[in-house]
Amino acid sequence: MSPTRLDLTMRLVRALGLLDAPGVEVVGTSPASDEVLGLVHDPAYVAAVHAASEHGVENPALGLGTEDDPVFAGMHEAAARILSGSYEAAGAVWSGRALHAVNIAGGMHHAQRGAASGFCIYNDAAAAVRRLLDDGAERVAYVDLDAHHGDGVEQAFWDDPRVLTVSVHQSGATLFPGTGHATDTGGPGATGTAVNVALPRRTDGERWLRAVDAVVPPVLRAFRPQVVVSQHGCDAHGHDPLSDLDVSVDAQRAAVHWVHELAHELAEGRWVALGGGGYSVTSVVPYAWSNVVAEIVHAPVAPSTPVPGAWRDHISAVAHRETPALMGDGDVDFTPWGKGYDPEDEVDRAVVATRKAVFPLLGLDAHFD
Repeated sequence: MSPTRLDLTMRLVRALGLLDAPGVEVVGTSPASDEVLGLVHDPAYVAAVHAASEHGVENPALGLGTEDDPVFAGMHEAAARILSGSYEAAGAVWSGRALHAVNIAGGMHHAQRGAASGFCIYNDAAAAVRRLLDDGAERVAYVDLDAHHGDGVEQAFWDDPRVLTVSVHQSGATLFPGTGHATDTGGPGATGTAVNVALPRRTDGERWLRAVDAVVPPVLRAFRPQVVVSQHGCDAHGHDPLSDLDVSVDAQRAAVHWVHELAHELAEGRWVALGGGGYSVTSVVPYAWSNVVAEIVHAPVAPSTPVPGAWRDHISAVAHRETPALMGDGDVDFTPWGKGYDPEDEVDRAVVATRKAVFPLLGLDAHFD
């Protein structure tokens, strides 16, 4: 979670000229107030984070002072600023002040209402969704493409029929946080509004895109969201040390484009995009998230685009590493789900499990829609 990954990403974004696109506004934000944090977190937990941040008080029972979430000075301010960015981005999009908004520092989807978890202190993704509901949205779709299940956001809206949470991730049987099974479809008051695609190890970009194509567009079209919030953790990449998937930057770029298209098709373009996981700091994260920013500003970057030399020189100077010379390896081919189902393929079996579990609850045919 080194802040270096954010610095390198924004350096590449600027070097590519993406912030010079027409209509782009870069804004800052202050840390969220305790009142705003209380929309998605228990007051006692927020107080514990303050104590950890200001006095170094560990509280492992609340996830503070663990290997994943060590205590450090200023942790409250840092986490509260991330949450504020996503919260304010959601407000800007719903009010019409912005069509799209992105907070690449966001996507802290593991934080629970009363505990830190998985590098996440405050759940900015949940806060963005909550802001949209409080401001009047009746149907919000949350799409999570991180390698890890978006458990904190799913749990926050488990019983809320106004929120569709869709997570495409490595199976919880083989990866933290151990949740997100196909049969997890939402609480008693909101059955069918939690959608989980739990993929096997070694799923590559082609088969990952096939899984995304088989589930995400149909369920979003059935739900008809008024706004889309998406999380673009890029730790599904084959170089990432914290997952066992093998999804290229190019496949991830294609999925971002699909989410963008769905926002325009279904939600009048209203779209809030967030970062998330991603731990290959120099060779993956800046590339993947620059593509997210490029989609947000309607200036997509072709895979054949040369990476600016000054940016590569900076990486060489500060990290002593060589980085890819192009923004991608080329477009990724995949076989659309409509071409048929292979029962011998692990990914296809995972997709079928999800479709059978949740499609009928959304009025869809698991075999034909």
